[in-house]
Amino acid sequence: MDMTTHSARITGPIAYRAGSGRRQNIPVGPCLVESLGSPSVDIIWGTRGQSSVALPLAQIKAAQDQGHLVLLD
Repeated sequence: MDMTTHSARITGPIAYRAGSGRRQNIPVGPCLVESLGSPSVDIIWGTRGQSSVALPLAQIKAAQDQGHLVLLD
């Protein structure tokens, strides 16, 4: 299984469900996008990479199409 990691930037709202069940947005700023070839993609953010969420590939593609997620490499 190949893992792909990209440096990226969040530029607009990308929603996810927090552990509490509350809907939140990933903060605007730098992040990493990791894919293991599965139907979900991990988004990792924070000054030390301390926050992450797995989102469906369709949601990631929609965020890219809307310009809310920009891959930098």
